[in-house]
Amino acid sequence: MNSQTTLLHQHLDYLKLPFLKAQYAELAQQAAQQHWTHVEYLARLIDGQYQQRLQHTVQLRLRAARFPVVKTLEQFQWDWPKKANRLQVQNLFRLDFLAQKANVIFLGNVGLGKTHLATALGYAACLEGHSVLFATAIDIINHLSAAQKKAALKAELKKYLRPRLLILDEVGYLPIDQHGADLLFQVISQRYERGSIVLTTNKPFKQWPSIFNNDSTITAAVLDRLLHHAETILLEGVSYRMKDQIQN
Repeated sequence: MNSQTTLLHQHLDYLKLPFLKAQYAELAQQAAQQHWTHVEYLARLIDGQYQQRLQHTVQLRLRAARFPVVKTLEQFQWDWPKKANRLQVQNLFRLDFLAQKANVIFLGNVGLGKTHLATALGYAACLEGHSVLFATAIDIINHLSAAQKKAALKAELKKYLRPRLLILDEVGYLPIDQHGADLLFQVISQRYERGSIVLTTNKPFKQWPSIFNNDSTITAAVLDRLLHHAETILLEGVSYRMKDQIQN
């Protein structure tokens, strides 16, 4: 390696351009063989670096989102829910609701794919450059409750307010005491018209007082903020996980 090449590598390392460092020589040979112009050669180098950095950024967003499992809309089995508005769901993947700071609620029995669709929406948002965080309702309550005991509630609460999209999973699967209801209300109320929530629940809205310790006041306040700018998708049927038993 001559001094000019050594200097070039040093500069590319300093500028953090690993694709250019790894590929410039090989692409230079292709350019000579295929008679690319200088601009064509440069454009291919820059595009390669751009794609590599883009993929790296996407991976960082996916890790930050904390999806339990990455799901896509293409993987969703439309033939299992007895009823699901496919066009309504597909339209959500345009992600217009994020610009409107609106919410999406997937409502239906267990095992119909609510979490799958919510995660797929989050994944699509990550690909489009949006920050996302996935968490179950109980995990949020436990996390904030522990933070409150350490006098760190305000700082930890910001973790649920900062992302462009918060996926709030499994609301209603377990009862919430008064303290937990207050903490969850803080998340929902402070995100109101500031950032979107995609929420999954197995409880019709009229049953939500049972989720929030039969506190009609806080239930009304939660629903008021969630539903003001929201689209609700109903999924009907029996659990996909019961498919084999049902068919046998």
